[in-house]
Amino acid sequence: MTFAEAIQSGFSNYANFYGRAARSEFWWWTLFVMLVMVGAHLIDGFVIAPLLGLPSFSPADGAPLSAILSLALLLPGLAMAVRRLHDTGRSGWWVLIGLIPLLGALVLIYFYVQPSSVSENKYAT
Repeated sequence: MTFAEAIQSGFSNYANFYGRAARSEFWWWTLFVMLVMVGAHLIDGFVIAPLLGLPSFSPADGAPLSAILSLALLLPGLAMAVRRLHDTGRSGWWVLIGLIPLLGALVLIYFYVQPSSVSENKYAT
């Protein structure tokens, strides 16, 4: 799967928590979200903060563009993570382990890098 296909899949399955997402699809989507958020933070720091009369990258500016984009990408990112867990043969509820500081994130990364379940699993579409 290519970068563009992963982005298209992420937005076309905006709130689809059923089915599976290949490893490449998940990691391309993750790269896209990271790039978008870095760009948003730069725009917040260099454009929006000075427009508000604040110094660049001031913590007081609130990063409005970054906050809006974070909310807009939250649901498709969560759906992609659940579909990725399905592809490894795990329940999507495993995503909640990410609420445990540090350890939860490490466990999720371990799950996300696992190869796809080759056999048909109960999450196949």
